[in-house]
Amino acid sequence: MDKNIIVAIDGYSSCGKSTLAKALAKKLHYIYVDSGAMYRAVALYFLRNNIDTHDHAQIEDALKNIHLNFHSRDYETHITLNGEEVSEEIRMMPVSEKVSEVSALKEVRREMVKQQQRMGESKNIVMDGRDIGTAVFPDAPIKIFMTADPAVRAQRRYDEIHHKNPDLTLEDIFENIAHRDYQDTTREESPLIRAKDALILDNTNLTPDEQLHFALDKVEKLKG
Repeated sequence: MDKNIIVAIDGYSSCGKSTLAKALAKKLHYIYVDSGAMYRAVALYFLRNNIDTHDHAQIEDALKNIHLNFHSRDYETHITLNGEEVSEEIRMMPVSEKVSEVSALKEVRREMVKQQQRMGESKNIVMDGRDIGTAVFPDAPIKIFMTADPAVRAQRRYDEIHHKNPDLTLEDIFENIAHRDYQDTTREESPLIRAKDALILDNTNLTPDEQLHFALDKVEKLKG
């Protein structure tokens, strides 16, 4: 197959989309693009600069001053915001509480979608997010929609960030996930929905290796 292969992985927050996407890209030697990190970086910029999300002129001006780049180090993908490494800061709770609001803005989504589509023009990529298979790459040959029990998702997220946010409770995180699910699925601009041709991957009871095997099998069948 000569055409570039794009693997689109969508799904709810804290479902392990990034874990699967990174592992798949590494195994296939594809480029991994974390679209969620892009929206988180924009949310961080908005927080730092007190951008009014109801002021369209402010939003447009802010987007002109946001420059994002991905780079790899130690087999991990890192993101910079205007040249500053922000990979850890964008995972903190203030950004988690802001990101769904910011990513629902049509100006933000349209700009990020343009950037993401440019990334997929010339390379084999694995990209994860909320609207990759519906808005960014609707013609992607492989689409996976990930889901899991909300309680399991909350526990995973708690285990991931508790050491950096010791004051957070499991209930705080469960409520944050429920709030993000509501915002992601009800927003007007590119809501989180499963593409009709996306394969459902419920990983409530699956290990990372089992998820990777599932995705690899789909890619290998496509490549023939």
